[in-house]
Amino acid sequence: MDKVLLNIDYTNDFVAKDGALTCGEPGQLLEDFMVSITEQFINNGDLVVFSIDKHSEKDEFHPESKLFPPHNIEETDGRLLYGELNEVYQANKNSDNVIWQDKTRYSAFIGTDLELKLCERGIKEIHIVGVCTDICILHTAIDAYNKGFDIIVYEAGVASFSQVGHEWALDHFENSLGAEVIRLQG
Repeated sequence: MDKVLLNIDYTNDFVAKDGALTCGEPGQLLEDFMVSITEQFINNGDLVVFSIDKHSEKDEFHPESKLFPPHNIEETDGRLLYGELNEVYQANKNSDNVIWQDKTRYSAFIGTDLELKLCERGIKEIHIVGVCTDICILHTAIDAYNKGFDIIVYEAGVASFSQVGHEWALDHFENSLGAEVIRLQG
C-alpha cells in the first residue's frame, strides 16, 4: 500500500438535485467514475479515505456559516455519500483499507489526523476525487503539495459549482502544484 484515494465530499448535500449546497449535474455525472475508481482502490488493497465535511446545526462561529447555507449537518441524509458510492462504502466500511474521516474545513488535512495516517502507512502518493474542484479539492491539494506528497487528480472525478473555477483549479494543480491531472479523453 503506497497510495491513497482521497474521496472528498461526494455527499447528497453537495451532489443530489435537492442537496443543500449542490453542484448539481456536473457532480452527478461523476457517479460511475467515483464508484469505479473507489472499487478499484479497495480491490487492489490500497487505502481509501472518505474525507467528509461535517457541520453542526446553527454553528454561527464556523467561518463557512457566513459564506454558505447550512450543509452536511451531522446525522442528516445530506451527509450520506451520494448514490451508489454510499453502497460501496457500506459494503466495505469494515475493511482495513477503508477509513471515514470527518473534516470541518475545506482541506482534508486541517484539524484531522490524515497526515499521520498516511505517514504511518508510508504513503507518498495521493489520488484525489470529489467535489468541489476549486474549494475542498483545491485546498486539500495545496496542503498535500506543501507536505511533500505526490498528487494525482482525475478530471473525470472532480466537479464544481463553477466551470470557470473548475478549469482554473485543474490548471493550478498542474502548473502551480506539479500535480498530474488525468484528463478526460475525447
